Amino acid sequence: MKITKTILVLAFISLLTVSCKKEAETKEVAAEKETAAPKKEVVIAAENVQTASFEIEGMTCAMGCAKTIEEELGALDGVQKATVDFDSKKATVVFDKTIQNQESLTKVVEATADGKTYKVVLPKS
Repeated sequence: MKITKTILVLAFISLLTVSCKKEAETKEVAAEKETAAPKKEVVIAAENVQTASFEIEGMTCAMGCAKTIEEELGALDGVQKATVDFDSKKATVVFDKTIQNQESLTKVVEATADGKTYKVVLPKS
């Protein structure tokens, strides 16, 4: 009986430690990445600036999910700023409307990871 309980406890602890898809990076590794690859500066003409906000379903953690989606969106051409808030499940993207559109941003989010994990919910007009 004790062996069964021990195995169950170990399995539960293992499940908790790997539930997030990507482990949190240490501050040192994050600092190295920032110095190695400086962030791109995107300058958009004022008349072309557009902001899109939408909900993302399927995120399970801030570092693995939200941060990964934020990086994917931020790396797109024409994107000036992308933020993903795990707690509110909301993404906000500032982009050049001559290069990107809300549909292309949605496709990138839904294609992140295995292409089945995340779903974008657009606000009702």
